Amino acid sequence: MSEREGVDEDTRRAVLDALATGPATGPELAERLGVSRAAVWKRIEALRDAGFEIRGDDGYRVTSVPAYGAAAVEFGLEAPYRVEYHDALPSTNARARELAKAGEDRVAVLADEQTGGRGRLDRGWNSPSGGIYLSVVLRPEITPREAPLLTLAAAVATTRALREAGVDAGIKWPNDVLSRETGGKLVGILTEMEGEADRVSWVVVGFGVNANVDPADLPEGATSVRAEAGDVDRRVFVQRVLEEFDALRGEPDAILDAWRELAITLGERVRVETPTGEVIGRALDVEAPGRLVVETDEDEVRVHAGDCEHLRPV
Repeated sequence: MSEREGVDEDTRRAVLDALATGPATGPELAERLGVSRAAVWKRIEALRDAGFEIRGDDGYRVTSVPAYGAAAVEFGLEAPYRVEYHDALPSTNARARELAKAGEDRVAVLADEQTGGRGRLDRGWNSPSGGIYLSVVLRPEITPREAPLLTLAAAVATTRALREAGVDAGIKWPNDVLSRETGGKLVGILTEMEGEADRVSWVVVGFGVNANVDPADLPEGATSVRAEAGDVDRRVFVQRVLEEFDALRGEPDAILDAWRELAITLGERVRVETPTGEVIGRALDVEAPGRLVVETDEDEVRVHAGDCEHLRPV
């Protein structure tokens, strides 16, 4: 089931943003939004139906926010995204692609579980209830060559959110986030796009986070936030990811510096399976727009894409 409150999405966000700053009376909200007081009341009732507790004495004031969902994530969110929430979807990336092809921009598709999740190279991605499955639709003014920077930004944003949640996480090139303590995989990121040689039409960045999930329900080699540090407030976690990602994505130099700071691949001896063969050596650096620089026995090699294996423990 999809969460739809039955009111205009932009107006819903405007009401949420207004209430997030403190109490506001019906006339104040009506004037601010350019609608009637009756329309304000309708929107307040819609939010109550979505699980918000809103008191109306001396102005409307939010006293309780639902644990999860579209409006819950939008409330207090300091990033310009509309959220579309589903209890379950085959794939948030697939739904995001539909929205992208329909012309949407800055939409975050969120689901409690996925029934057909997938990762890089069309591999399956186990997505039980309790995880965070998030796909962001963007129409950035970039070239296809620059798109990998969005994957790096997504990894940085998620790693920062994990560290705030008490998990000692680090980034493994190109798109995985692991526990530094156990080496288990916490996050996978999948970026897809459509465009022409000189410009991108749209980009979808998908985040799969093993959040409040038991490790027994995950594939071998994976771990979860629950196992590493206890359950996380998923609403707050998603907000932090979206805010960090949005702040980073327009600053290529900041993305690279932050990625290097959080990386666990740099300095490691690695084996990278690429479309043209195997590269073995020491990972030296990451360069724009996401190339891994590997020092082999013969030379420095720059790897644009591939599966990376650390040849000694992380």
